[in-house]
Amino acid sequence: MDIKSIRSDFPLLQECIYLDSAATSLSPMPVLNAMLEFELHYRANVGRGIHRLSQVASQKYWDAHRRVSRFIGGGEGLIAFTKNTTEAIQAVATGIPFSKGDTVVSSLLEHHSNLLPWMRLKEQAGITLTLVPPTPDGNLDPDRVIEAVREGAKLVALTWVSNVTGAVTPVREISQACRKHGALFLLDGAQAVPHLAVDLASTGCDFFCFSGHKMLGPTGTGVLWMKEPLSEPLLVGGGAVETVTSEGYVLAGGYERYEAGTPNVSGFIGLGRAVEYIESIGVRSIMEHEAALTGQLLDGLRDIPAVQVLGADLADRTGVVSFNVGALKPHDVAFLLSDEADIMVRSGHHCCGPLMNYLGLPGGTVRASIGCYNSSEDVDAFLDTVNRISKVS
Repeated sequence: MDIKSIRSDFPLLQECIYLDSAATSLSPMPVLNAMLEFELHYRANVGRGIHRLSQVASQKYWDAHRRVSRFIGGGEGLIAFTKNTTEAIQAVATGIPFSKGDTVVSSLLEHHSNLLPWMRLKEQAGITLTLVPPTPDGNLDPDRVIEAVREGAKLVALTWVSNVTGAVTPVREISQACRKHGALFLLDGAQAVPHLAVDLASTGCDFFCFSGHKMLGPTGTGVLWMKEPLSEPLLVGGGAVETVTSEGYVLAGGYERYEAGTPNVSGFIGLGRAVEYIESIGVRSIMEHEAALTGQLLDGLRDIPAVQVLGADLADRTGVVSFNVGALKPHDVAFLLSDEADIMVRSGHHCCGPLMNYLGLPGGTVRASIGCYNSSEDVDAFLDTVNRISKVS
């Protein structure tokens, strides 16, 4: 990878060291320029106009669907755009008819976005929610999940990559068990795209959810991929219907059925451009680059006596690294990194309260996360600063 050229596309990197990509990635100039081009030259609503601006906007919006689907190996499945991963998961939770006594299997590794919809169904619809605990190092044992699936599940909803430990879930084994026992499989891919090569046919999932703002795209953009379309959309309204009379309505076909109202047109055009940008670098190249930086990061943290790394020895992981420094509070470490060296990391529970409670970490952790635009020099500066901070812990 030509890391120097890549970094030049991210002006914010001239002002700070950004190690918070698991929360929100930065967007390169080509993405920002694609969005600005829409605003300046063909700003219009999509799918509803005959004039030239609307036709251009609609074509580029449709192209974004096509590019995203190709990027994840969507095949014959249907892509619907959402605000984020949270909305995509919620669309599945409301779009599948659940009955009292149905079981949803998930885990304690999940982001709140993949827990709260099922918890609400437990309260409101009387479903049974089975949460599989992780191993002590923050990994997910597929045998524990498969055991829960064998006991009977309507849906299995799991993260592909933990946003706390970076652990990669062995999804193929789990999807095979779901097929065998008749369970649907939802995969939260928010931390997987673009850090892993995604080919949905090989995952065996029925639903795949992820966010644009974690893959170099704009905020307020998300994706729900469905192997088979949900019977009911999360929202109904303009753009989602074929016809409306005073007696009722007929929903549209295709992705329009699931995209009621005016979408974030510029955002999704930007998302399509983000996919092109990632493809121009190459996902395999990104994976190799990030793996090297992650190894450097972990080796350096292990050499600092006061640092405890969660899941330090995980065999299959991405560049999400959670740690603590002696008796220092995670928020204090994050503040010192920012204040002393302009290094941006995340601290706290990372929207994984049940996991933190289970692991006995009431204050959470500090989390550094790697992006394709990070350099070896970024990691060295981070490690030097953590080392200095650790001496006052």
